[in-house]
Amino acid sequence: MTVIYQRVALIGLGLIASSMAHAMRADGLAGEITGHAKSAATRATALEIGLCDRVFDTAAQAVEGADLVVLCVPVGAMDAIATEIGPHLKPGATITDVGSVKQAVVDAVSPHLPEGVHFIPGHPMAGTEYSGPRSGFATLFQNRWWLLTPPEGCDPAALARLRSLIEGMGAKVDVMDAAHHDLVVAVVSHVPHAIAYTMVGVADHMRRVSQSEVIKYSAAGFRDFTRIAASDPVMWRDVFLTNKDAVLDILGRFAEELFVLQRAIRMGDGEHLHAYFTRTRAIRRGIIEAGQDTAAPDFGRAAPPAKPGE
Repeated sequence: MTVIYQRVALIGLGLIASSMAHAMRADGLAGEITGHAKSAATRATALEIGLCDRVFDTAAQAVEGADLVVLCVPVGAMDAIATEIGPHLKPGATITDVGSVKQAVVDAVSPHLPEGVHFIPGHPMAGTEYSGPRSGFATLFQNRWWLLTPPEGCDPAALARLRSLIEGMGAKVDVMDAAHHDLVVAVVSHVPHAIAYTMVGVADHMRRVSQSEVIKYSAAGFRDFTRIAASDPVMWRDVFLTNKDAVLDILGRFAEELFVLQRAIRMGDGEHLHAYFTRTRAIRRGIIEAGQDTAAPDFGRAAPPAKPGE
């Protein structure tokens, strides 16, 4: 592959940033990768495993001369980071992010960017329950969607260049406006996480109250809930606080569906239950046919991906 950006700065060095670094190196998409993380231990690890060519103590230092800056920090930290790096951005540079909420990121970052810098918010629809610089791997984005929400008047050349990088890492790109993005991900990601956290909390409460074998005898469905609920708590705290309108809207709709399901169970309405489960089963088949998951046993998750260095 051809080098798309001579210098890429990764601000925040967790799962997504580390996977981007591995993917860019695997295909020669970046000439140099610089990085910054808040934690000194994370910075040391990133250097130790060769994640970045250079790692800096401050975000301002890391973005100096960068053609592309990727903000890989929790949504709640975007404002402070943008304030810090704004005066140090190279004219003509592109700024993107990997947050799973977009309107809040736009509101936090845009006011701090100088003229001549291209801001193209983004969201890779990929991840695992693991975090930290050692958690990344080059194939994380293969055949996954990466959503971009360019603002009105976005430079077409800057958008095309970023799209080339993302596709070079194996992802599929779609473009939409920020508000629509936030509603879509509330359905496919945010509310499912809220439900998973709640169900795991209920199971933990039952285990404490009844001393039952909830953990020991967990079936596949509950195990998948715990996998989802093991995600980064800081990130998900910020997601729910910054996308609360869309999340509350979908949670309300979920509550209505749940009420109908409760009534069917209470009334012994087997016909309704069968029809409902048939419709929902079709969604799973559609996800597999779209290449967004596998029909393999345990959904292909029998073992976690190997971490770099292991």
